[in-house]
Amino acid sequence: MNNTDLVFQSYGRCCRKDDFFVDFYEFFMSSSDAIRNRFAQTDMEAQRHLLRHGVMQIILVARGMSDRKLRDLGESHSRHKYDIQPEWYGLWEEALLKTVRVHDPEYTPQLRQAWKEVLKPGIDLIRDAY
Repeated sequence: MNNTDLVFQSYGRCCRKDDFFVDFYEFFMSSSDAIRNRFAQTDMEAQRHLLRHGVMQIILVARGMSDRKLRDLGESHSRHKYDIQPEWYGLWEEALLKTVRVHDPEYTPQLRQAWKEVLKPGIDLIRDAY
């Protein structure tokens, strides 16, 4: 089984409970006051829904789907729109990996590495649109 398959299955296990997305934002917002402040007036239920689909898009692109939606996401997160700072993507990734570790009962260090490899191209594409 390749890394994209491993991550796809891991994400499926994580998505079984909505707490996965709640916990992600707890970890992510606790990583930086600036990030916490960005979400102060955010509809978090809607944001968690966007996260669910955004992570899936990154995984699907790694599995060979078109990157058009990620390019659109990069554009919306660029300095010209939401102004998501490039250095925040590392914090985002670490929060996601921490959340996977907590929620995937089959988590291993090898699975963490698979996640990192699968996430990298999509995160780079979004960050590079800054």
